[in-house]
Amino acid sequence: MLEFERIKDHEQVVFCNDPKSGLKAIIAIHDTTLGPALGGCRMRPYATVDEAVEDVLRLSKGMTYKCAAADMDHGGGKSVIIGDPLKDKSPDLFRSFGQFVESLNGRFYTGTDMGTTPEDFVHSLKETKNIVGIPEAYGGHGDSSVPTAQGVIYGLKATAKKVWGTEVFQDMSFAIQGLGKVGFKVAKKLLEDGANLFVTDINKSVIKELVNQAEHLPGKVEVVKGDDIYSAPADVFVPCALGGVINDETIEKLKVKAVVGSANNQLLEDRLGDILKERGILYAPDYIVNAGGLIQVADELHHPNKERVLQQTRAIYDTLVQIYDHADRENWSTVHASNVFCDERIENRKQRNSFFSASIPPKWQIR
Repeated sequence: MLEFERIKDHEQVVFCNDPKSGLKAIIAIHDTTLGPALGGCRMRPYATVDEAVEDVLRLSKGMTYKCAAADMDHGGGKSVIIGDPLKDKSPDLFRSFGQFVESLNGRFYTGTDMGTTPEDFVHSLKETKNIVGIPEAYGGHGDSSVPTAQGVIYGLKATAKKVWGTEVFQDMSFAIQGLGKVGFKVAKKLLEDGANLFVTDINKSVIKELVNQAEHLPGKVEVVKGDDIYSAPADVFVPCALGGVINDETIEKLKVKAVVGSANNQLLEDRLGDILKERGILYAPDYIVNAGGLIQVADELHHPNKERVLQQTRAIYDTLVQIYDHADRENWSTVHASNVFCDERIENRKQRNSFFSASIPPKWQIR
């Protein structure tokens, strides 16, 4: 009964176990009001199963709101594989995972996320067609970090316009936490536009690469150590690594005027959105800002079209402006305004969408 209470907000949670391949995975489907659940699959060496469950529940709920905010005909889901992505991957493991996805009969579409790559899911494709974010050679769009990074840039522009009345990044400063697939692209674009950066990452090689590239770009880079990123004297904090980085301890260190990044679930708790508001820090809800990758992978189900993806990604700017204006009118935090926006959209669509009417046929039927 305690476990059912824990997942009461979710439609379905599936534990996947295949001793032969070593697969230990969890699939969480949060809500299919808008259509079949869509969400990536991350692979991490979780310390406990409980930690993995907590992660997949939070992430899948976030996907419901992300799909609603991006006006996708999909609900929210997520999957996690318990294991070290540097040691435990194998073709058999991802084929086994594909079989579990297939067993859900179209209720869940998935693809790459933290710790996994599009190439991993080429093996899953042998067992199910319900895979997105696949390499171009297999009929997909390829790297989803490109539109995700572009969406972050649109989010930064909308936020800069709101706070400073300009979309020009020249001479502005940004504290970027994480230089992974998305964070690195965001950092490079900001340097090209003449911005100054404070950066940190556990991977020293990507820091070195960015510093080398910055030598030929208008902007400047200053490398800081670990948690020093929170107190960096920047205009905007840009979290592009793990979630939960804004908590009761770190929020007191922030010296910025805005928070805009690609990481999922940046706030450890929604109430922190109210504290940011009280401190005069404008928060761009993460599931709106980082929706570019979602837009691209969902687009694969309707014949990949890059121009259509770019057009829909541009809408991130307009959605954020709408959220900011609504929050101002009601004197709400942007977190609350964004959640209300998504809840209303889901409620309104109940009369128009259902799992059966919005269901996407397997890609081989479309093509």
